[in-house]
Amino acid sequence: MVHATELLGAEVQDASGHYVGRVREMFIVPADQPNRVSRILLGRGRYQPLLARYDQVAEISPGLIRLTIGERDLEAYQPNESWLAVRKDLLDKQIIDINGRKVVRINDLNFDTQRTNGNVELRVTQVDAGMQGAVRRLLQGVIPPTAIRRLQGRLPGTQLPWEFINLIEADPLRRVKLRISSDKLEAMHPADLADIVEELSPSERHSIIESLDEETAAETLAELDDRLKTQVVEKLDTEKAGDILEEMDPDEAADLLADLSPETSRELLDELPRDDAQEVTALLQFEENSAGGMMNTEFVLVGMEAERDEVIAWIRGLEIHSEQLDCVVLINQQALLAGTVSVGRLLLSAAGQKMSQLVADPVVSVNADADQKEVFELFDKYNLRTLAVVDEKGCPLGVITVDDVVHRLLENF
Repeated sequence: MVHATELLGAEVQDASGHYVGRVREMFIVPADQPNRVSRILLGRGRYQPLLARYDQVAEISPGLIRLTIGERDLEAYQPNESWLAVRKDLLDKQIIDINGRKVVRINDLNFDTQRTNGNVELRVTQVDAGMQGAVRRLLQGVIPPTAIRRLQGRLPGTQLPWEFINLIEADPLRRVKLRISSDKLEAMHPADLADIVEELSPSERHSIIESLDEETAAETLAELDDRLKTQVVEKLDTEKAGDILEEMDPDEAADLLADLSPETSRELLDELPRDDAQEVTALLQFEENSAGGMMNTEFVLVGMEAERDEVIAWIRGLEIHSEQLDCVVLINQQALLAGTVSVGRLLLSAAGQKMSQLVADPVVSVNADADQKEVFELFDKYNLRTLAVVDEKGCPLGVITVDDVVHRLLENF
């Protein structure tokens, strides 16, 4: 293993052993190989910087690189934004540790050397985010590399496998050029991803959210605090923000729009499909701390005389997230609330049973204008998981889940 700090500034010799220059930079070309050092930038005084390709390296050791060719065969350096620079883009930069679900800073990079067809290649294997890398950076050039290696062996190490790393690049266009994929981020739990986003700068937050698919972005935004949520959305392209808003639950979308400027709110509402826009607009009429302001209007509503099997078949055909499916709301022939049935009880009931036979007792509901204190008290008194919200006539308007209550309580904590 050799470290980036041992190679940056290292002497470079040609095939005849003549001095060519020192290593100024090393480049990874993700389009070719995601972890191979494909180019080494050599500098010598005022002379034109030169590039050595990975297949022109004969030997590599701490402080010294020997080439397979002469100086005249090296190409002149031309900047390329699709290259990832070790010193400029990686060292001292923040990255996302996917496995540890946190943001860390790169102190050093660890390379393996691989001999291929008569030349030696460098492959990034680990990111050093601990004391060992920090000490190497501090002492490089002050004491010999062998002494540094003896010293670092006594220190705790924090090495992260390169495959568990997601780079943070604020420029969306350069993310594309560097082929920085968001697949690993999208596989994370939205709450963990939100914790990471909160640690980043505004431009980095924007870049990460911009790179996610709309569903993941919506789930992540829902986990952010209100201040950061509005900051991120206000910087997004209107079309992208509208696509993300469409993926959010109506109550979350309404809460977000309520925190934005009226002009931005109107622009985003115009991006939503007509039905979704009407649903969100209706929710905006309620006070934020009322039952109506807390409820979700996406819920399952059936008649109380419906049979168990037909209800299950109907639910399967709905476009509804399983996380939202905690209960089924029942109405009578007058379209008034007749009760609720938990999904667990529905699944365990016998075939042919009517929904009216499965109603939870007592039938509990809350008026849309009720304040959140009344909502909290009902959840506590009846040990509820879901509470139906009704209008002044008793017709169901939406439901409040225990998750909504916990989220609101934490906001007030």
